[in-house]
Amino acid sequence: MRQIYICTDTITGLYSALHDAWKECRDGDAGIEVRGKTQQQLFCEYRTVAECEQKAVRLERMIKRYLGCNAYWDIYHALLSDDEAKGTAVFRAMQESRNIKDSKKIMDHLGNPDVAKVFALSRSVSNEAHMYEEFIRFRELENGILFSEITPKAQILTCVADHFTDRFPLENWMIYDKTHQVFLVHGAREQWGLVWGEALNKKAAGMTSEKEVKYERLWKVFFDSISIKERENPKCQQNHLPLRYREGLPEMIH
Repeated sequence: MRQIYICTDTITGLYSALHDAWKECRDGDAGIEVRGKTQQQLFCEYRTVAECEQKAVRLERMIKRYLGCNAYWDIYHALLSDDEAKGTAVFRAMQESRNIKDSKKIMDHLGNPDVAKVFALSRSVSNEAHMYEEFIRFRELENGILFSEITPKAQILTCVADHFTDRFPLENWMIYDKTHQVFLVHGAREQWGLVWGEALNKKAAGMTSEKEVKYERLWKVFFDSISIKERENPKCQQNHLPLRYREGLPEMIH
């Protein structure tokens, strides 16, 4: 009977499921599925795994020890993706590491389809995070908080958190992931944190400061003034700035 471990779509939830799957089925067939996206199959036994920080820490320690830090970051980023089969791919890649001489070179073993999938998912998430580091724009609200809304495919907030903490260490800022309904919050001179389960106050988020409105207007005028109409190339522009990243860019809002 194939074991299917159902968990929440968070790093802690996925790590907890991977911990149990590895502990109980490391030599057998098992799958990791995200709660709410499970498709029932015949001859499978389903088990719901609750989030557990201790299990997540143990699995993280084990991956770093036996697979190395490079593999750990590939696995971490892969689990942030929106692919429904990401958990199972990571579990099978971990199993494959036992079949090679040096388990710390598992991510070089791209002939294995599961390792290749983990590598591809990791690269996709890293690329998306890099794009958002370039394109995220903050607007100043009336209360002085710098605020931004994004709609990423993957859960990239933890990937961009350190970047913006280094850029704005003395500011109160917040990034809202509308896709996954998560807030990345940073207080001045403090560490960043994630906030789950809270609804966005759309009224407060829409109350921009007068100074912000003024500078957005000036930026649009500058952007339009340096543009050469005869040399506009929309297709080339989309290659460098895809449409889905344009939300929140003042110069793209008319």
